[in-house]
Amino acid sequence: MPAAGPAEPPAEDLPEDLTRLAALHGVATAYRPSPDRTVPASVTAVTLALAALGVDTSTPEAVRAALAACENGLRERLLPPTVVGWSGGGTPAALAALPEGTRLRVETEQGGTRDDAGRLPPGVHRLTATTPDGRTARAHLIVAPARLPAPAGRSHGLLVQLYSLLSRRSWGMGDLGDLRELADWAGRALGAGFVQVNPLHAAVPGAPSDPSPYRPSSRRFPDPVHLRIEDVPEYAYVTDPERARKLGERAGRLRGAVLDDGALIDRDAVWEVKRDALDLLHEVPLGPGRRAAYCDYLAAQGTALEDHATWCALAEVHGPDWHRWPEGLRDPRSAATERARTELMDRVDFHSRLTWLTDTQLTAAQHTAREAGMPVGIVHDLAVGVHPRGADSWAQQEHFARGMSVGAPPDAFNALGQDWGLPPWRPDRLADSGYAPFRDLLRGLFRYAGALRVDHVMGLFRLWWVPEGHPPTQGTYVHYDAEAMLAVLVLEATRAGAVVIGEDLGTVEPGVREALRERGVLGTSVLWFERDWTGDGRPLPPERWRADCLATATTHDLPSTAARLTGEHVELRDRLGLLTRPLEVERAEAAADTAEWLEVLARLGLLDGTGGDTGTPAEEAEIQAVHRFLLRTPARMVGIWLPDAVGDRRPQNLPGTWDQYPNWRLPVADAEGCPVTLEDLAASSRLHALIDVVRERDDGREG
Repeated sequence: MPAAGPAEPPAEDLPEDLTRLAALHGVATAYRPSPDRTVPASVTAVTLALAALGVDTSTPEAVRAALAACENGLRERLLPPTVVGWSGGGTPAALAALPEGTRLRVETEQGGTRDDAGRLPPGVHRLTATTPDGRTARAHLIVAPARLPAPAGRSHGLLVQLYSLLSRRSWGMGDLGDLRELADWAGRALGAGFVQVNPLHAAVPGAPSDPSPYRPSSRRFPDPVHLRIEDVPEYAYVTDPERARKLGERAGRLRGAVLDDGALIDRDAVWEVKRDALDLLHEVPLGPGRRAAYCDYLAAQGTALEDHATWCALAEVHGPDWHRWPEGLRDPRSAATERARTELMDRVDFHSRLTWLTDTQLTAAQHTAREAGMPVGIVHDLAVGVHPRGADSWAQQEHFARGMSVGAPPDAFNALGQDWGLPPWRPDRLADSGYAPFRDLLRGLFRYAGALRVDHVMGLFRLWWVPEGHPPTQGTYVHYDAEAMLAVLVLEATRAGAVVIGEDLGTVEPGVREALRERGVLGTSVLWFERDWTGDGRPLPPERWRADCLATATTHDLPSTAARLTGEHVELRDRLGLLTRPLEVERAEAAADTAEWLEVLARLGLLDGTGGDTGTPAEEAEIQAVHRFLLRTPARMVGIWLPDAVGDRRPQNLPGTWDQYPNWRLPVADAEGCPVTLEDLAASSRLHALIDVVRERDDGREG
């Protein structure tokens, strides 16, 4: 049984039995888009959410029976399926509530046994409780450090969508060789403490593929499209050098099309040529040391990797939507799947090896970042969910809620709400497993991450479930055991010595930011949104910003700073028909917002003047001033959106669009829209001028 969520305001028109049943399962019967407004959930939303949790609500009688069974079960239950304890935090409430004289036996993760639950080492242990009258209960016991350690000192770093930053060596999109080079250069030459990238999770194959890195096939394993082919040791020993040369020429044409001819990044074309190259590399036997390292990786990843590689092999034969596969193959544990795995053994090994190669290059990038002096290194991004037709949803079917999708309720910016098309995890199944899927996911990412950005971190507490076939307005919130989710996150991050950054922008449930801060999870603060919302609504002075955050001027979903300063973001949305109000109104509001911030920057003496006064163009001076402001806040981490450093006008993603705008396919460009390579960055006077401003303040030399 999942932990019930926080008390919700009463719903309208919901039968009392259904309301009580929903509360016991963490299904909200209403939500508050603002403190002064309550919106009830529909009967449809509540009943379908309960049905996705395995609760029969088909008739009033079924509801009463489910309610009685649930309440009886809770009365008779000795322990929840997962108990959480914090180091130094005292006895967990679930254990304190056991009958007097109950004996405890703990099988620790480290292999020993204890007769009490006090002073246990961090880990996920197995707990058995036996009452004086002979009743027995078993549970997972997660013991986590009280909080994550704070980052070692303050640092500034770069934020970039990896695919968008090409070098003269990459094959049509930025790759892990580029990431390694960027980290080495940024750490040594720019004094950067980190480089944050987009999710590098495995994508769903097939053309045209979904270009969004936030709808992956799997969050557990990385995408080999990011491999630097020439950095694979076996590349030097290919048996057909002429074929390799022709593949290099194809790659060069893809690169030239983007950098020289103005073409969009074509991920599908890049993967096609890389897949051919990797097929060639797969023919090269691994040397003894490499073979031993590969076998170690296979053993460490176990069934999870075997499932992932099997899905990839089956997708080559039957297409990427496993719901349309022959019935026997839709079950990863069926005899038909086992036979197919044997028949496709070579392709399963191929995809397993690609995953290992990608993991190896990711690990090398983090090692290079730390060697370059970065205290954090590479900040990886954890997407909020996975594609409903992808590898994870096939391999872990029992953990996903059938017929449900994650989204967002209507708000001031989107009156229709949002449906992100991502199946949510079932909170009850997570608890029953001791949060094994979440633990395994994090452990895999922390293999090569100096920090992890958790997209929509509020999802650790609750998610908006949208029933299939219904609009987002007909969804409702379903609560997760936030204490358990946070305990797992803190435990795995601490083991890896990594920082955690929560993307907590937008509407945030009361208490969420406080709970995250208590456990050492940093937040995300974007300049244009930081206003005194409980007071006069004016821009928040730098000294009033929170310290436990990553502070930035923009993100991949927002206009670049240059576009915001000039108002070009409004014109773009107007051209695409995305404005809901007259253009003049939007222009005036955007201009007033920008003017208000510029007035603050000027009052603080952060504007050095404009072109005629300093020789620096006005727009560039204003972007520098924005970053001077960020460095005046107490934020522990300050991020520079890399396109801002070269004057890029275009957002990487424009929410609300699909074919109307080339989301996730644009290379980093200068103010005129010309692509900027990694090599160009190193020689960019504009970038170095901005970095000089940041380093000056970050080193404490500015007043």
